[in-house]
Amino acid sequence: MSRAITPQATSPEAAQPPATRLPDGFGVRIDARVRSFAGGRVLVGGSPTRMLKLAPAAVAMIDEDFVEVVDAQSAAVARRLLDSGIGNPRPTKLPPSSAVTVVVPVKDNPSGLARLLAAVEGHEVVVVDDGSEKPVEAPERGRVRVVRHETSRGPAAARNTGLQQVTTEFVAFLDSDVVPQLGWLERSLGHFTDPAVALVAPRIVALEPDSSALAKYEHARSSLDLGSRESAVVAGGPVSYVPSAALLVRRDALVACGGFDETMHVAEDVDLCRRLQTSEWRLRYEPISRVAHDHRTRFRTWLTRKAFYGTGAAPLAERHPGSVPPMVMSIWTLLACVAIASFTRVGVIAAVLTQVVTFVRLRRMFSELDRPDRIAALLTAQGFAGGLWQVASAVCRHYWPVTVVAAVFSRKVRRAVLACAVAEGIWDWKTHRESGGLDPVRYLLYKRLDDLAYGAGLWKGALDARTAAVLVPDIRK
Repeated sequence: MSRAITPQATSPEAAQPPATRLPDGFGVRIDARVRSFAGGRVLVGGSPTRMLKLAPAAVAMIDEDFVEVVDAQSAAVARRLLDSGIGNPRPTKLPPSSAVTVVVPVKDNPSGLARLLAAVEGHEVVVVDDGSEKPVEAPERGRVRVVRHETSRGPAAARNTGLQQVTTEFVAFLDSDVVPQLGWLERSLGHFTDPAVALVAPRIVALEPDSSALAKYEHARSSLDLGSRESAVVAGGPVSYVPSAALLVRRDALVACGGFDETMHVAEDVDLCRRLQTSEWRLRYEPISRVAHDHRTRFRTWLTRKAFYGTGAAPLAERHPGSVPPMVMSIWTLLACVAIASFTRVGVIAAVLTQVVTFVRLRRMFSELDRPDRIAALLTAQGFAGGLWQVASAVCRHYWPVTVVAAVFSRKVRRAVLACAVAEGIWDWKTHRESGGLDPVRYLLYKRLDDLAYGAGLWKGALDARTAAVLVPDIRK
């Protein structure tokens, strides 16, 4: 048997990327949501929001919000735009698809495997049979090899076994319950012309979005679907991890960081993202590339899966302290949200005062720009709205056992919880609704059940690990 890959076997230095200079011809497009001030010398955007100051020479390289790498100076500007979250990559070249081997971990899913193999026909494929009751046999057609675990060792171990069989530059990990859509590979491969990129993930959409009401909810709100906006994958950002159901990875980077952690049977994908980020690799989410997933839409298995996802928070918090907080916000925003939730005149006054403090701090930060009052007011409002959403979501998801106990003894708490549950659910429906999707009432019901199941799993994982780290918010000054 081949040697197991373990994340503990490598040093951070060995896992770091090579020189990160972007190649000539590589382009970067400034994100449409970024605001430009002072003739383009100051850019405000990204997530979390930041202010990026550019030298006049750098501004001159940007033409209609686009910069093309032509020399070392433009490469440095493009890199700065990418790493700040202000810009998005526009590679002009891509490696050949022959540089990719597909690895498929599977256990007792022959129909899903056959469907997937038909979709990737023509590619080199390694199937890792993770102890299926009926052993998987290699099909007569195609370039497919089968490696078997006699007993199940979990998906992380299966992926590592497949990785050991790969000699190509890139590896595409596809679970047996997904079906890649046309162009999925080509639309992701171009990102690897950036030598600092180790991992690219496609958008995961529903294979059968309209088969039932629950299927419609999952189509709109699946934990695997990270939305339609391209993004860097960064802890604390809008896309903080990507699921392992479909990943395209630079082989050497994955081997250097130790592969998937085989001791983890949930959240091993989040752990991998954190370790690659710690080693200074860049990760990208590419929603134009799509892979369809056969969502669980039987009610009991759906609830069980949501709770299973919740149990992954505790081991992540142990391995990566502070990486999975239920909320991330400033102390002033948190105080304002708590004050508003009191439903009292004093609370409203206190909330206004905290936001005045935030406004003054931001105005001082942007004092050198045109219209600093307007910028500070806009960012203050955005921060407060975002804080309210986070608090409402955490009350219904991460903290619901405490919320229920408090609501039993306090009418004010009951009123606040009801307001949070309805307002957050309706806002979530408005944000994620699809054409022909669920009505807001049924969506709200499924959303609250989703949160209850995840929260139950989170608390179970925390109690089993005897840690409260997963419940501690990240409150900043």
